[in-house]
Parts: sequence; C-alpha cells; structure tokens
Amino acid sequence: MPAPARVVLICALLLLGLTVTNAGLAGTVTPDLQRAEVLAGMASVGLMLVAILWTRANPKSAEKVSLKGEQGLVLFEQLNDVQKQELAWGSHMLLTATPAASVLVLWRQQVVLRRGLISQDPFQPGAITKRAMDREQTISLVNTTLFPGRAEFDGMLQSLPAILVCPMGQQGVVIVGGWSPRCFSRSDERWLEGWAQRLRTTLETEDVSHRSWDSA
Repeated sequence: MPAPARVVLICALLLLGLTVTNAGLAGTVTPDLQRAEVLAGMASVGLMLVAILWTRANPKSAEKVSLKGEQGLVLFEQLNDVQKQELAWGSHMLLTATPAASVLVLWRQQVVLRRGLISQDPFQPGAITKRAMDREQTISLVNTTLFPGRAEFDGMLQSLPAILVCPMGQQGVVIVGGWSPRCFSRSDERWLEGWAQRLRTTLETEDVSHRSWDSA
C-alpha cells in the first residue's frame, strides 16, 4: 500500500475509534449526537474507501526476475549495412524504452539478431511462434508460468517471465522477453508492432535490391 493511502487509512481508523469512544462516554443520547455519530461513521468509511481505491490505482509493480544470460549483440553476418543499422536501432529502442530484457529476430528460418541478455543455445520456432506467424497476430504471454509451451523460448533465454511474439508476416518474427510478469503495456505492444512492420519492409526491400545488384 502506498504511503499516502496508508496515512488515509490510519486517519479513518482513528476517526472511527474516536466516534465509538465518544458514543460510549456520552451520558445522554440525543438526536444531535446520533446525527453526529452517523456522519462521523460515514466519513470514516469514506476515508477507508479512498485508501482502497488509492491502492488499486497504484498497484505494486512486479519485481525484476534474476535472469541468467550475458549482455551482448549478435548480428547475422550476411546482412547488409542498412539491415544491420535498422536491427541495431530498433533493438536498442526496445531495450531502453520498454521493460525488455532480451530481443530476438527470426527472418526466413534464420536468427538474424540477438540482443540484451542472450544465450548461446540454438533457437527453433515452436507452436506459439508459428501460430503468431500463421495468423499474423501478436501473441502476448503476460506470465509464462501459466503457459505450458513456454519451453520453446528457452533457446532465446531461459525463464523469461513475460514474452511478446510479434510476426513480420509469415516470414519472420520479433520476440521480446521482459524482466518481470505483466511488464509490457499496450503501448509497448503497439510500438513493437510498428517497428516489426518497418523492419519487415527493410529486410524485404534490401534483399530484393541486393539480389538485383548481384544479378546485374
């Protein structure tokens, strides 16, 4: 409970206690006293309600999970400079502007980026990743302990508490792992979806340009 809400609750309990004490010590119960006691009791209950609503409006954020991995940046060597710059820029923004701890980009069955906390284990797309690409819809695992299929992301980083899987059509996917359960907001998802569309365009356009240049 936040400190201001705790102070309000203490004041409410104190007022309620004084109201009961005053009623008990009164020698004669008059209509004026009864009205005063009712008003004081309503005020006490109102303050308690304020404290409860204050606590719900400011919930305690989940603590970061201690994740095992090494900070690093791994880019697929066969990418051109434009693709590498886009991957570097977007992943940096995700790691600094959102609660992301690890970022992985899969494009045409090839891991082209690992950044943040990374592992050396190979990553193979599983049922959840394939479903996101097939349906072309973002899948949010707000608390991976509730999902039995979370093991498919151990190749990215083990024990990630929250995961966003954002497809780039049916050819690739951006996977972002968070530091704590329920750490990603709706705005984080929208930002990720926007960057995934931009990244897809960069990867497709630059691939076509590169092939055209080679064939010439």
